[in-house]
Formats: sequence, C-alpha cells, structure tokens
Amino acid sequence: MEFVPENYLVIGMFITFIALLFTGFPVAFVLAGVGIIFSGVAYLTDSFYWTMTGIDYNTLNMLVGRIFGIMDNWVLIALPMFIFMGLMLDKSGLAENMMRSMQKLFGKVRGGLSITVTLIGIILAASTGIIGASVVMLGLMSLPIMLNQKYDRPLALGTVAASGCLGILIPPSIMLVIMGDQLGVSVLDLFMGAVFPGLILGFLYVTYILIFCNLYPDKAPLARDHKTIELKDLFQVLLDIIPPAGLILAVLGSIFMGIATVTEASGVGALGAVLIALLNKKLNFKILKEVVMNTMNVSAYIFAIFVGATIFALVLRLCGGDELIETGLVSLGFGPYGLILFVMAVVFFLGFFLDWIEISLIILPLLGPVIENLPGLDINGFGVVYNANLVWFALLIAVTLQTSFLTPPVGFAIFYLKGVAPSDVKLTEIYWGVIPFIILQLIGLALVFLFPELVTWLPAVAYGNR
Repeated sequence: MEFVPENYLVIGMFITFIALLFTGFPVAFVLAGVGIIFSGVAYLTDSFYWTMTGIDYNTLNMLVGRIFGIMDNWVLIALPMFIFMGLMLDKSGLAENMMRSMQKLFGKVRGGLSITVTLIGIILAASTGIIGASVVMLGLMSLPIMLNQKYDRPLALGTVAASGCLGILIPPSIMLVIMGDQLGVSVLDLFMGAVFPGLILGFLYVTYILIFCNLYPDKAPLARDHKTIELKDLFQVLLDIIPPAGLILAVLGSIFMGIATVTEASGVGALGAVLIALLNKKLNFKILKEVVMNTMNVSAYIFAIFVGATIFALVLRLCGGDELIETGLVSLGFGPYGLILFVMAVVFFLGFFLDWIEISLIILPLLGPVIENLPGLDINGFGVVYNANLVWFALLIAVTLQTSFLTPPVGFAIFYLKGVAPSDVKLTEIYWGVIPFIILQLIGLALVFLFPELVTWLPAVAYGNR
C-alpha cells in the first residue's frame, strides 16, 4: 500500500483523537476539536504544496451545512421520542408489576426467578431500548429478591446484566436508528432484521438457565412459600403483560405494517408510555419533569457527539481517510468474510473503551462504503432486500457491541450493575456471572454470521422484492 502525504494527516488525526480521549475531555469536544485543528493543518500544508486535500474556506460552509443537516434529519427525531418512552416506562411501575406476577408463575420452576428476570428483560428491551435504564431497573427490582432466596451470586448478577443488555438490540432500539442513519439503510429493515437475533439470544439465556439450575439445584433454590399456580395468577400475569405488549404492538406493528414511519411510531410510543404511567397512577408533575429533563440530557449528549463526529468525519474524508481505510482493509487479503470478522474483532475491542454511540458515528460511516462494495459478498434472504449487505453487517456490529458491554474489565453493563448492587457484591462476582452469557452471545453472533437469513428473511418476506 503506497502512502501519500495526505495519509499522514489521516493517521495523525486518529492518533490525536485516541490520545485526547485519555485526557478526560468529553468525546464530542474531542471529535470536533480534532476535526477543526486538522482542517487548519491541512489548509496550511496545502498552501505549501505538501498535501492536496482541497480543504479551504468552503470547507467551513460544508461543515455548517452538514450540522444543519443533522438537525433537519426526520429520522433522528425518533431518538428523543424513544428515549422519553424508555425513561417514562422506567418510572411507570410496569416492571415491578410484571416481576410480582411472573414470579408467582415461575415459582415452582427451578431457576424461575432468573427466567422471570430474563423474560422481563426481553419485554423491557422491546419497550425501552436503553441499556442503562434496563440494567438499573432489573438490578434494583430483582437482585435483592434473588439474593434473599439464596441464589448463586454469579448466576443472579450475570442474568441481570445480560438481560438488561438486550435493550440495545431488540427493536425499537435507538442504536439501530443511529446505525440506519449512518449507513444509509432503512431503519425499518434494521428493526425487522433484529427481531430473530434478539429472540435467539433470549432463548439461549432461558435454555442455559434451565439446564444450569437443574444440574446445580442448590444454586437456585425454590422459594419456601411457592404455591401451586392458580387461574387468578395467570390472569394477573396477562393483565400485567397487556400494557407493554400493547405498546410494543402499537410501535412495531404500526412500523412493520407500513401505517407509520419510525419517527411517527416513536411519538406513538412516547404517548403510550405516558398513558401506562397514568394507568398505574405513577405519573405526577415531578416524575414528568424528571423524565423530560433526563430525555433532554441524553438527547443533547447524543446530538453533541453527532455534531463532533460529523466534523471529524468530513475532515477525515477530505484528507483521504475513506480511500486509506478501504485500501488498507482490502490489502489484508482476508477475503470478504474474513474482512468482516476482522472488523467485528476491532469493534469488539473498541467496545471496551468507547460507548456504542462513538463507535457507530465514527466507524460505521467509514466502513459502510467498504462493506457495500466488497467483492464476493452477496447477502440475501428469501427475496431481495435493498442494501442487504449493509443490513446484515449492521446487525453483526450491533450484536458485537452488545457482547462488548458485558465483557470484563470495562463492560458498561457491569458498572451499571455494580452501581445499584448491594455493597457486599464484589466486582469479581459480576465478572464470573457474565462469562457464561458472553459465551451465549458469541454463539448467537456466530449464528447470525453463518446464517444471514436470520437477519434478511423477515424484511424480505414482509416486503418482497424491492
């Protein structure tokens, strides 16, 4: 691979970005600052004919136009709506009601509490889509009960952390909204493509818990006061599941049936979450103010990174970053599938240090054109899905990032859980607890990699050839 002077600017940008991350400055400011500094460096080196990036005063106009484009993006309006929906459901008492009723339903099943937590995690994942909220909520609700019932600590901790992480994958997911925007693919296709991978992971969790708890019954003792299931218990479970199920149906059903766009459905979800909180008598001015303020803070954090990443990516591209990355990856000689495995390994490693937002906004726009035009890669299900390669690739990255959230030593879900766990819970116990679930997630990731139809089949069948 032949180097040109512009390549050194690209390498310098990456090195400077990585170095500044360790200073503790907010990532959004680091991205924007590095982009602006290197646009000035490139302008000076162009002036002395050392480089030929073409960066001049018009670059400022391009940056302003790109930033206004973010704020004018119709799809991204869904982000604050879905964030509001998740945070409002967190305050609605929905999870507590399901925990009480489902605990009775699985009371006589060995490992029933862990199964209950997993199923609630799946339902919350389809309702909230926010990892931090799901892990904290499940930890506060279920950990004291599981530990009082003398559950094995690593099993209890691992179940909570892994179940909470499902929120990033099972639609509606704010991560998939951002990935769709950055890769230029349909968010609807990503939502549909994520259904089977998310359910497969949930199935693997439940299967593992059942097998483990039956092999080691002393690690998941039954509650002393467990009773025979009565008809009223089943009826109560049904009553508690109807609100979130109705919300999921309203949001995903309206999207999948073509009644509403993702943005419109996010508004339906936000309204539905408010109605559920009202029905549970959990809504008041204080809670509403708290949810609105938290929504503003999270949304501002995400959009600040959007602005910084836009500046960084534009300057990087003008310096020839796209060509350098594409040439470098292709020159590895791994072949199309080997190259994707290499990219997944890099993303998995980056997930130890960067949030999924930074990875999605920095890495995906650079890798998207490479994957889209990769020779020998032709992914499709039972029909033709537009941009099938990118849809499959996006879901592979999503599952990879979900796995990295659990991986010691710096998995984000681990520290969310440690923050709400009882003070006597050790970090090493959480590490041991998540290891089996990391293995299960790697199995799920392997299934999605080996059988792309798990991603492309549903959108292909739903919409036929497009």
